[in-house]
Amino acid sequence: MRYYIRNGTLFLRGSFRAASTGISGGLGQISTIFNRTVSTDFDHADPAKYMDLVVRAEGLSDGYFGLLTAVDMRHLCVLQYDFITVFVTAGVRHPDPNGPGTINIIVHSREGMTDGALLEAIITATEAKAGALYAMGYDFSGTTTDAVIVASEGDAARHAYAGSLTEVGRRVHAAVRHGVPEALKRQQGEIEGGHPAFFIFSTIGGEERWVEWRPEGCPYYPCHFEGQRCDFCYCPCYPCRDEELGEWVQSSRGGTVWSCTACTLLHIPAVVEYMKRNPEVPVRELKRFRDRL
Repeated sequence: MRYYIRNGTLFLRGSFRAASTGISGGLGQISTIFNRTVSTDFDHADPAKYMDLVVRAEGLSDGYFGLLTAVDMRHLCVLQYDFITVFVTAGVRHPDPNGPGTINIIVHSREGMTDGALLEAIITATEAKAGALYAMGYDFSGTTTDAVIVASEGDAARHAYAGSLTEVGRRVHAAVRHGVPEALKRQQGEIEGGHPAFFIFSTIGGEERWVEWRPEGCPYYPCHFEGQRCDFCYCPCYPCRDEELGEWVQSSRGGTVWSCTACTLLHIPAVVEYMKRNPEVPVRELKRFRDRL
């Protein structure tokens, strides 16, 4: 999966088996997922046709699921918990009654899920959203236009269930439960930020917690070399599985994880700019570009 934001739209690209509760949703094999910012007075006669135009304007195929929101993408929250990545935009028409009133959630799993698990993950994400809203003091479990998309890549037999006690479900539940309040605080101006927020579930030091990565004042800079670019500190190519750039290592929690701590590819300033101009470029092309510098 590769994701990027362009023209007020979050795009996820890959080869997905997905389920969507949004416009023209359902179950399907798709290559594109998006969440598009529209005006608060958006009233298109044919929203499905509008979404077709969004995809075609990006030069992409018709195999997609999409969502619409009045929330600006600079308030997007991205949360990564192992093989699960969750994207949240949230608005509840408070404090501005004319403001955005939609909570959109996109869940991506790097590990495959059955169709039943995809559908169950929608329930898990919705339960977590409701719990987050109640914990914030709201007396409702969602808005009238909320939507969820769950997508996976890989062998569908890997995960057959996604309830809140399963490997998939507990990660989805934790990410949504943390992400909805964070997204609402940004949309409502309680937390200032001119760009999307990125959170990672960390167990460093034996303490489990959500950590927001910020490029400003990073205590580890420079982790590779002076003058490096940190735009992609959390690599959008992960796990690239290119053994020239990383390797599989034993995880302290069991199993193996992809380690790329020595990789400098997406810290080279020229490569970073190339990646930002061409967000879907494969790793092999990034390496060729680096070697021509």
